[in-house]
Amino acid sequence: MKILVSALEPSSNLHLKEMLKHTENIELIGIFDKTLGYPLYDISQMAIMGVVDVFKKLRWFYRVADEMVELASKCDKVLLMDSSGFNLPLAKKIKEKYPNKEIIYYILPQVWASRPKRVEKLEKYCDKLLGILPFEINMYKSGKAQYVGHPLLDEITVKRETFDKDRIAFLAGSRSGEITRLMPIFKEVRKNLKDKQATLVIPASFDDEKIKRLYGDIDDFEISRNTHSALVKSEFAFICSGTATLEAALIGTPFVLVYKAKKLDFFIGRKILRIELVGLANILLKHYNGTLLHEELLQDDVNVDNLLNAYHKINREIFVQKAEEIKTYLKFGSSKNVADILMDR
Repeated sequence: MKILVSALEPSSNLHLKEMLKHTENIELIGIFDKTLGYPLYDISQMAIMGVVDVFKKLRWFYRVADEMVELASKCDKVLLMDSSGFNLPLAKKIKEKYPNKEIIYYILPQVWASRPKRVEKLEKYCDKLLGILPFEINMYKSGKAQYVGHPLLDEITVKRETFDKDRIAFLAGSRSGEITRLMPIFKEVRKNLKDKQATLVIPASFDDEKIKRLYGDIDDFEISRNTHSALVKSEFAFICSGTATLEAALIGTPFVLVYKAKKLDFFIGRKILRIELVGLANILLKHYNGTLLHEELLQDDVNVDNLLNAYHKINREIFVQKAEEIKTYLKFGSSKNVADILMDR
């Protein structure tokens, strides 16, 4: 079976890789990580940073989309993953040219956070909508949407049975702006906790030059390239907003979310999009039982004193209990379920 895949994000490719373990006789065509086959474009070619970069490459993206539409004629099905800015227009192009081609969207856009009108387009141009958050299915009325589980429940294989009570972890994110805004504060926090072992988690894809440019002097930290391994060994973590916060929750490592965005981006999120919570673990628990898991420090509240206070005051027993509630809410992993849908099993 030939599948046209559009998976632009590193996280999407991790989920794709896990899902492929449950398939057979599948040939991938399209955009995905080159470690998974022979893509038309590797995800490194699709990476963009900021609005200016988008406009610079806009014509190129249109051309890539047209190439994907042509490839769809040779494929049995289409699998779109996340990245709605590219994948939703692509779904429209494919469905208009090949009305009978089955389009499956896995890792749905966060329509519950912003731009809810995308629901209409998703239901119009896609045949199956596979959600990884239980509450998001309620946004869809056509019957095409279903909850398939969460991929992290498949991908997290570490178990938090013992950990180092004198070890803390620092995760500054994966985007340049996030890292440069947080690292000066992280370094000061580390100095104030000098009796602890400190692990700094750096994305595996970063080379030495990029590390030096973004992080500066990091001699006071031990370096890890494995998020799960670092979290399971640590008694506490300071984590930039992102997938790592949910990973820490599912592993059971207490943490505080810290995030400093550009002022305009934060204003849009708070005042225009009305986003109240940033952390996905908090969002999940709020929908499940109206409670929260962790503290969120944002913008000017991201300072050394507040981070240290968050570390010292957290109730670790309550955190572990609430983290288990998230697992109960998510129920099961998604990888095999998605594979079964793709294979018509």
